[in-house]
Amino acid sequence: MHSPAITPLARTVIARLGSGFVTLFIVSLIIFAAIAVLPGDFAKVALGRSATPETVANFQRSLGLDRPVTERYVSWIGGALKGDLGLSFSSGSGTPRTVNSIIGPRLKNTLFLAAIAALVSVPVALLFGIIAAIRRNSWLDRSLNALTLVGISFPEFFVAYVLMLLLAVKLPIFYSLARITPGMGAIEIAERLALPVATLCFGIIAHMMRMTRAAIINLLSSPYIEMAKLKGTAPWIIVLRHALPNAWAPISAVIAFNLAYLIVGVVVVEVVFVYPGIGQAMVDAVRSRDIPVVQGCALIFATAYILLNLLADVIAIATNPRLAHPR
Repeated sequence: MHSPAITPLARTVIARLGSGFVTLFIVSLIIFAAIAVLPGDFAKVALGRSATPETVANFQRSLGLDRPVTERYVSWIGGALKGDLGLSFSSGSGTPRTVNSIIGPRLKNTLFLAAIAALVSVPVALLFGIIAAIRRNSWLDRSLNALTLVGISFPEFFVAYVLMLLLAVKLPIFYSLARITPGMGAIEIAERLALPVATLCFGIIAHMMRMTRAAIINLLSSPYIEMAKLKGTAPWIIVLRHALPNAWAPISAVIAFNLAYLIVGVVVVEVVFVYPGIGQAMVDAVRSRDIPVVQGCALIFATAYILLNLLADVIAIATNPRLAHPR
């Protein structure tokens, strides 16, 4: 009895998982090496300038900083594979605090913010991209393209401060700080997250809209589209029923790429609006030289980015099976 053959999609997923694991291993080496050469010493920062060299050496020994770099890396990556990111240096002389307990609640907040931004930006970008493609070279298309160029040109921190100045200072409609507490209602949470979500959506809507427009316009010159036009099919039906399904491969890749950005690129937004997310936790850890927390945050960012790019590849192949067969 023959075992069932592996489908091209399954084979591609396995290959992408393997390459993603190798990439993540290389990234973990880069993360560990980069943080190891950062200036500053947590023991000296924690103990103060008046600490004697003997006190600093004892504190470093208690944290394991006196061990060889390779030994520390093997211990860290081995624990990370088991889901244990180690102990925070800030708990070295007090009650032990795991990195997971520090990052866990912050990661939930970041995923919550990214999910809201995705739910807003993806439908809006697809709708505007389809409208721009249907009304190609019209005043509406040119206006949308001009807006997207503005959205791509300005960095997030600039957009964040402009929105804060206009909608929180000049016109006090929303909050300038996105501090969320467990007892808040849905309306108050929405008011506090309005500006961070708007800042994140401003840039990614532009990227996704332009790619959607380009992908659909590229397909509108195909023979089967021309045949549908000759039959008198309405432009909206042609785009939604014929062009859009075949444009999912490039569009899904851009969506996944921007979703990865939402998770790994929210650091600036979280810092500006003082949002209690993983980006803010990473910045605080860098300031205090809390190496395990910095390494844990960076590893989570890298894992999310690699997995979402894997998702983009899978969606692209599922919507266009020809991509699974190398030429």
